[in-house]
Amino acid sequence: MSPVEFAFLILAGFGAGLIGYITGLASVVSYPALLAVGLSPIAANVTNTVSLVAVGIGSTSQSGRVLLDGDRRRLIGGAIASLIGGTIGAVILLLTPPGAFEAIVPFLVALAAVALLCQPILRRWATSHQDRPWVWLISLVIISVYGGYFGAGAGIMVLALMLVLTSEPLWRAALSKSLFLGIANTVAAVGFMIFGPVDWWAALAMAIGCLIGGWCGPPVVKRLPAEPLRVAVAVGGLALAVWLAVR
Repeated sequence: MSPVEFAFLILAGFGAGLIGYITGLASVVSYPALLAVGLSPIAANVTNTVSLVAVGIGSTSQSGRVLLDGDRRRLIGGAIASLIGGTIGAVILLLTPPGAFEAIVPFLVALAAVALLCQPILRRWATSHQDRPWVWLISLVIISVYGGYFGAGAGIMVLALMLVLTSEPLWRAALSKSLFLGIANTVAAVGFMIFGPVDWWAALAMAIGCLIGGWCGPPVVKRLPAEPLRVAVAVGGLALAVWLAVR
């Protein structure tokens, strides 16, 4: 890898870290950047997962203590669900043919984006029914399976899930999303480090940028207006779904 490509991936990693924390769309920056420097789709996928661990580290190191002031039972349950889902997703990727699961990815991302657009209506519907924490946990396991397998758009899925099924404000939901995805990415990354074709120079460059971008995310998102940001994330999610469908 040339110094120019290394610097390019650091810059792309910063954008992925910042955008990933704010919108949950880190892979819309990081995955194409890895393809642009010559990695194969599978190598780019596993390298992307390894490098995006740094987003969770950066964001939780910036304001992770805030999470402890919230619902700790939800936090612990979400962490366990993410761990289980990330493990299953990594195993699926390592044992199944490439592309076996990716056909439904655009539809999952589009569904999450539509859920974000309809979030006020869906939240009113959800809160008018009896609380079902098991729905939240099972849904998070499923999303974490996808996060461990491929990951593009997993952030927007978790964000939509939290904004619909919980009463968390957008900034806290974004922080929780980074933690849960960070756990799913970490457990998947361990498997990829051992068994997957990780490009270590690319992963290092991307991780440096992601760490800085993720660290900058929490103070930035607190200063952004919630409603326009929600709509912007949803529109970005629909754009990502189209890109994933035609790529």
